[in-house]
Formats: sequence, C-alpha cells, structure tokens
Amino acid sequence: MASSPGSTPTTTMMTRRDKVRSIFDKFDISEDGGLSREEMGALVAAVNPNVKFSSEQISAILDEVFRSYSDYIENPLTGLSFDGLLRTYEDGAGNIDRDYSALFPPSQVTSITQLECSSSSSTSSMIVLDDNLMTPRRIQNLRVAPAWARSPNNGIDYESTWKLVEDLEIVIRRKIKASTLGQKNTYSNSSDGLSDNGWSTDLSVEFEDKRFVWDENCAEFKTLLKEVKEIRVAIDRNLSREEAFDRHMAIGRTLYDYRLFKEALESFQRAADLSPIDVRPHFRLGNCLCSLERLNEAKVCYILALELAETNSTRWLGLLPQVHVNLGIVLEGEGMLLGACEHYREAAILCPTHYRALKLLGSALFGVGEYGAAEKALEEAVFLNPEYPDAHCDLGSVLHAMGEDERAILEFQRAIDLNPSHLDALYNFGCLFREIGRYHRAAEMYGRVLGIQPDHWRAQVNRAVSLFGAGEAVDAQKALKEALKMTDRVELYDAMAHMKQLQKKNHGGRLSSFARKEVRSSENKNGLADGVDVTVVEASKFKTVGEKTTRRECLADALHIRDFQRITRLDQCDVSLLNKEMSGSQEWEPVSYSGSVETEKLISKAALEVILRKLLQFLIPETFQGAVKAVDQQILSVLDATSSGRVDLGIFYAVIAPICAGEPGNRKRTAFNALLWRSRKQGQGVIGKVDALIYIRYLRHIYFSSQGYSDLSVVHIEEDNTMISFPEFLQIFDDDRQGFGILSTLVKLETHDRIRHGRHSCDACQYPIIGPRFKEMTSHFSLCMTCYSDGNVPSKIKQEQYRFKEYWSAAEVVKDKLKLF
Repeated sequence: MASSPGSTPTTTMMTRRDKVRSIFDKFDISEDGGLSREEMGALVAAVNPNVKFSSEQISAILDEVFRSYSDYIENPLTGLSFDGLLRTYEDGAGNIDRDYSALFPPSQVTSITQLECSSSSSTSSMIVLDDNLMTPRRIQNLRVAPAWARSPNNGIDYESTWKLVEDLEIVIRRKIKASTLGQKNTYSNSSDGLSDNGWSTDLSVEFEDKRFVWDENCAEFKTLLKEVKEIRVAIDRNLSREEAFDRHMAIGRTLYDYRLFKEALESFQRAADLSPIDVRPHFRLGNCLCSLERLNEAKVCYILALELAETNSTRWLGLLPQVHVNLGIVLEGEGMLLGACEHYREAAILCPTHYRALKLLGSALFGVGEYGAAEKALEEAVFLNPEYPDAHCDLGSVLHAMGEDERAILEFQRAIDLNPSHLDALYNFGCLFREIGRYHRAAEMYGRVLGIQPDHWRAQVNRAVSLFGAGEAVDAQKALKEALKMTDRVELYDAMAHMKQLQKKNHGGRLSSFARKEVRSSENKNGLADGVDVTVVEASKFKTVGEKTTRRECLADALHIRDFQRITRLDQCDVSLLNKEMSGSQEWEPVSYSGSVETEKLISKAALEVILRKLLQFLIPETFQGAVKAVDQQILSVLDATSSGRVDLGIFYAVIAPICAGEPGNRKRTAFNALLWRSRKQGQGVIGKVDALIYIRYLRHIYFSSQGYSDLSVVHIEEDNTMISFPEFLQIFDDDRQGFGILSTLVKLETHDRIRHGRHSCDACQYPIIGPRFKEMTSHFSLCMTCYSDGNVPSKIKQEQYRFKEYWSAAEVVKDKLKLF
C-alpha cells in the first residue's frame, strides 16, 4: 500500500520465519535439528497454558501432526524439522504471534513488544489476519489505546493513523465523563446470564464490553457527533485513498468499541466505498448492522464479504471463519438452522480451534434434532475450552434429550459452577430435575432463576408444578398466583394440567380451591379427563359398519399426519406454490445426477431449507425452526438415509404435496408433476412405474406410524420398465391398502376435526366429542377420534367385538334414523 509524504507504514521488526526459528530452537533441546515427540509435546503444552492435556490427548495431537507433516520428518528419531514447524503455522494450525508472545514475554524481548491477545480463545492458538504489530515506541507514546489496538492484527498500516485513534479515544472518554457527572446508573448491566451467541468481531480479539448508555439528546453526545463528522470530512479532503481507508477503518472500530454503531456504520461504509474489494469493511458493516438489528442488510454484507474473501482465501484466511460464524448467526436469527450449520461447520474446518464455532454448530444441530452430531460438536468445544459454560449448558441439554440424564446433570452443574448466574443452565437444570421427579431440586433451580430474573414466568409456572410434586401445595398455590399475574398464556394451563396428573399419581395430594378452579378451567383447553376406568382393546376386536367408517389403524395414521401438518404448518401452504417452484427459475441448483438413477436431482439440506422458507414465509423464525426440525426428523432423515447431506428435491416435493393445502385432486396432480419434473422425460407426460412405486414406499414409510418399515435403502423393488400416465398413477396412489388412500380421511380431518357434536361426550374420556364421532352399534356408546384410534372403551362394557359407525355431523345421525322408518 502506497504511503503519502510524511506517513510511513508500520513495519514488522521480526518476520514470521524469525519467530518460528526462535520457538524451534527453544524446544530443540537435543539440538539435533528436529522436534521429537517429547519436544513437540512440550511445545503444545507450553503454548496452551490454560489447558490441562491428558497424556492420551497429547498423544492424539502428536499423531495427527506427525502424520500430516510426515514429509518434513527425515529421521523419525529426530522428529519434525524446522520447515515442518514453519509449515504448520503457514497452514493455520497455530497463531505464531500468540505463541511467540506466550513463550517470550516482553521482558525477554528487546526488538519488539509482544502484546497478549485478549482473544476469547485462551485455550489454543488461532489464525491471524496479518502480521502488523505496534512498535514499542508507538505503544509507549500512546496515552490511551482502544481494546482492538492491542491485537497483533490491529489492521493499521499508517503511523499517522495512531494519532487520530488516540485523539478520538480521549474525546470519547471526556464526553462519557462529562455525561456521567451527577448521574446514576448510566452503565447498563448487560450480563443477563443467558448463553452468548458466540458473536465474532475479530478472530484474535474481542472488544471490551463498553456498557455506557449514550443519551442521544444530551449536549455532549451532539458535540461528539459533530466532531466525528469534522474528522471524517478532513480525512476525505486531505488524504490519499489508502490513508483515508486506513483512518476510516480505525475510527470506525473505535466508535464501534464504544457502541456508537450508527457513527461506526458511516465510517465503515466510507471505507468500503474507498476499497470495495477489501473484506474487512464489509465484515464490520455487517457487525454494525447486526448491532442495530438490521439483520437482512447485515446478511447482504456478510455474503459479499464471504464472496470477496473466497476469491483470495490465502490473504483472508484469518477472517474467513469469522465471516462464516457471523453469517450463520444471522441465518439462525431468521430461523434458518440448517443453513447456519453449514457456515458454523465451515468455520470449524477453517479454524479447528474455534471453539465458539463448534459450540454454535452443536446448538444449531440440537435445534434441528440431530442429537448425535450435536453431542460431538459440543464435546469438542468443551475439550478446546473446558471453562466455557455455554458449551456445557448446551451439551447438558443434548444429553438430556438423548436420555443420558446422569451425564446431563454433570454438564449442567459444571456450567453453573463456572457461572452461578447462568439462566439457561439453571432453568434447563430445573426442567431435568422436574422430569425425573426430583421436585425439591427442581423448585430450587427455578427459584434461583427467579432470583436473577423475577419476571421469568416460565420459571414461576414450573416452580409451582415442582412444589406441588414435592407435596408443598400451599407454596405451589402462591407460585401459581404469581405466574397468573405475569401471563395468561396457554402454557400456564398446560402446567395446571400437569399438576392435575401429579395429583392422580400421588393420590393423597390435594389442590387448593384456587388451583382446583384453574385446573377445571384448563381441562376444556387441554382435553384431559378425570380418572375414567377404561380398557384398551386390541385392534382385531374393532369392526366397522359401512364403507365410510374409518378403520382404527387408518385413523391413527391420519391423526399422526394431522399432527405433523400442525407442527410444520404445511397445511397452510397452498400446493400451487410447489408447482411455481418447479416451473420457476432453477433455484434448486446445485444439482447432481446419481450414477445409478438418472432421474435424481440432489440438493443440499441447507438449500432445501431456503425453499421451505419461501413456502412458509408467513411463519416467525422460532416457529419456522420447529417446522424445519419436524421436517428434518420425519422426512429428510428418510430421504437422506446415508447421511450425505443431500436429498432428491423431486421426491421431496412429491412427499409434501399430499399434506399441503388445496383440493385433493390438485395435491395428487402436483405429486405426479414432481415425479415428472425430476425425470428426464418430462415432455412425454409419463413416469416410470418403478419411480411411482418407490415414491409410494417413501410416503408410507414417512407418514404411517402404525406400520414398521425397514431401511428403504435395502428394500428391493422388482425392475419394471413400464411407463405410466397420470390416471394410472392415481390407481396406485388411491389404493387403500398399498397406496395413500388415507388422503380422503386426512382431508376430512382438515375440514371437520374442530366440529362439535352438540352435547355428546366420549364415554371413555368423558370429554365433549370434537371431530368424528364413533358410535358402537351394539351397546350404543360413543368414542372420540383419539379414544377410537387408541382402542379405549369403558371397562364396564365388555364384548367379544365392537362394531362402530362413524358420524361427522348431527345431520348424518338424523339420516340414519330416518332410514329405519
């Protein structure tokens, strides 16, 4: 970068090679020109002073190093050569500046001042952006320095920029001091105990937490903005493009450090205008926009930064992981967990010691229900940084979801030991204790949550349930009253229902009159019955009367599909949107054709998530995350049986078409179109019969919970070259026994499963019948759809077989009576 007169770029007084040579000579105790396993092990331990490696861990690390760099080991007895060690740093396996600083403190170095990075990665070396370091004279002359300036890769190229940074720092501090005179509580407490999101500002340093809250109406703030504007104008007027870029970036980082995000945004935008192909201003623009909660704009900046960085990945090797991490965080904020996973995974690959990327990856995988992969990622994060409470907390949640409660307890306890005010750990720990029946401990944890955040209504509700489970009904009543003051959400009534179940289980337990009143009001909302004596009858004893009466097994599958529709909201997505996706631009790229099946169009799960977001754009991010989790667990896990991360898009469209909104005929036609779309014979209007049969197998495997299936990858379908048209496809699809004839029942549920049958109640559960009513024609008792599908009948009515007729409305009952006359 050219410098203008009077400005000299900062120079590095020791090259990277010199630093590696110093480290090599320090640990080459035998002076044989190589680092043996013992010497290399001592080096690994020395540059990671905060990690207590076991002998097995050290051995595993050395195995990997000596295997990866075997070309640099001339003699196994001598070990890794100097060139080999240099290559490890060039490959990003370590941070030479951090390691050199740790091994040669400033008191031992006269040629250069080595500042300790304030990076969150206290456990291992990390990649750096460049080698720009501050000279001893520059540091000594600076009266004040911002947090980011202490980074070895501070990014400043011109000596004259330091004077500007110092002056701006002094001005800001004076304004803060003037603003706080005579005021109280001007600093906000940003420590809320929640898990951090791993936000990445720079790979080797994170800004200090400036908690000062600016009053934008005060005179000092307005004066500061005026001075910053004057500085910005002077830079553009008097300096070369390179110097102006350097100064805009420097003042932008200083302003960002003091939470002046709007002002920092202007500086970074000006820097981006001056150097459009430089990754740094776009990255920091994204950070500012995120801090201002302008996530869509931030995503655009990160994507641009990523594209620029990937065009010259060698230069931007240090910043690439951070761009991936922050882009992943933005995507996660939009509900796009699968897309976020891809970026977190890429960051972890680029920088294996980036424990926050691994923590975020594990959390996102947990969010989509991939518990095994989440456990591995979080365990790696904990290994890299054992003092990271967020990773322990999330690992505990994953282990609890997997049923490993004893291990989960240890992880939650570790998180709380590291941070006693960790809300997520305390709350999740309480949930674990409540679910395993340790109610006193659960109530204690919820109480600690409320001590930190008194308006945490979920903790108050669960505390009431836990206290009742512990037999402390009076305290439970008080907690319940407090919860009611906080919210009137439906979750409160769910908790009351749980208290009712606990009362049944404990027999002797009694609810207060207040709680009994609330439980009774909640019963209508939750469909819970008082203790009714019922018998579960095997399916073979249930007979149907008339062709329109749904078989018990069929109804159970239909109800299962209906639940899936409600979770995913696909029943609110018009099936015509699938046709538009198929006929529109080919946004399913990249596509690859499999070697064995010519008609497969494969798409990554992250790209498929983008399509799902378009189809379900009416969902808020949190609800969309739940929809994606359900789709991933029930559909994608089947379509991607080999865990390749890619699925057949045509099959996916065909699988979801029957459960989308629209006329049944349109749903079937869309499913056929999807199979036709994935075929290379689209213009002929026919598909292979084998493709249709495979599709039906997928449908039944995914949606029919009452039938067990083996892995589809081993199911053999006889070769058949027959081509079929849409009418022939319908014959296969509508088959009740081997096809998807259940669609007609599903459509009825979609339309009528909220219809009430007057005063009719279910004789098994005693609740008003909603949806279809099943009347037993011999004993004349009625069942709701849930009891009918479960096989519940009143115990007092015992018969060899039960004959049921299905009614969807009172009018059908009247018609039946008229037929008798």
